[in-house]
Amino acid sequence: MQVPTRHPRWVRATHGAAALSVVVLACSGGVILMAHPRLYWGEVGNDLTPALLELPISRNHRHGGWTIPTSIAPGATASAGAPVSASRTFQIFNQNGWGRSLHFLAGWVLVATGLLYLTLGGVSGHFRRVLLPRRDEVTRRQVAREIGDHLRLRIRAATGGPDYGLLQKSAYACIVFVALPLTALTGLTMSPAVTAAAPFLLTLFGGLQSARTIHFALWALLLLFTLGHITMVVLSGFRRQVRAMTVGE
Repeated sequence: MQVPTRHPRWVRATHGAAALSVVVLACSGGVILMAHPRLYWGEVGNDLTPALLELPISRNHRHGGWTIPTSIAPGATASAGAPVSASRTFQIFNQNGWGRSLHFLAGWVLVATGLLYLTLGGVSGHFRRVLLPRRDEVTRRQVAREIGDHLRLRIRAATGGPDYGLLQKSAYACIVFVALPLTALTGLTMSPAVTAAAPFLLTLFGGLQSARTIHFALWALLLLFTLGHITMVVLSGFRRQVRAMTVGE
């Protein structure tokens, strides 16, 4: 099977657009998370309910700045598990407005770019030729060899083309076909307009707060992948890799 010696123009273009949108998503998503650094599971969750995970990333973390919770249900008490309300007694960090707007804008850019990439990759045979591992590559010896080389940081020099190794193909395929689609779907599940038109998304992910928690976990996974990806680019020849993915040389 012949492997292209250069990245096609559409691959370079979608890679650039996706990389830019991911940077914007990471920054705006961080701001959103700083405004409410608590994760829950299920349909609902707020500062007055137990959190699945609390992240110490802003002054909103475990602030304790609330008046005594009071019940908002007639004839019920707060200790009986009834819905409660309370007022904050401190000034919170809150940049949700611009953060959410920019996050969803960048998210739609990534979705559009991803759909274009998947369409062109499928029609052109790009996935079959260079991205999906071949059956003859997936052997115990080959897997052990590539894992050993990566652990020892023995990374082969870049050639300027998509001649990926087995671990590269496997990682890229998992990101392209699993992690990114799930990230997009869980992100859309947090949009009331989207779930009003497609309520099955809430059922699929177990509720709004569950979708948010899964979205965060996927973001953490993508962040680790990005750091590893950049490390491999540097070790294999940063200048050559960047030129190959931008101007195609």
